Amino acid sequence: MIQLNVGNVLLKPSQRKQVMASLRRAMKIGQRLGNFMLDLRMSRCGRNFEVKAIVRDSAGEFTCHSRQHDWRGAMREMAQILVSRLHQQWIMRSAAAA
Repeated sequence: MIQLNVGNVLLKPSQRKQVMASLRRAMKIGQRLGNFMLDLRMSRCGRNFEVKAIVRDSAGEFTCHSRQHDWRGAMREMAQILVSRLHQQWIMRSAAAA
């Protein structure tokens, strides 16, 4: 499950779809892990956009954040970080089961 809180950032409906599409791969990995919950918060700090993510799943819990000049860059970096961390959790879980 993904919970998106855009705070003081104004996004059009098409931009919300772009955000959700960028998180599709992370969502698939999280569902494989089980009990996946992603709380995504966007805010504007001066000229920068800040994206914070709190992830909870059966393998553990972690947080990460990204700050960029545009929201697309911040979301792109956040999606890369999330996929990397979730994949790392998947590998650790697989190694522990073997």
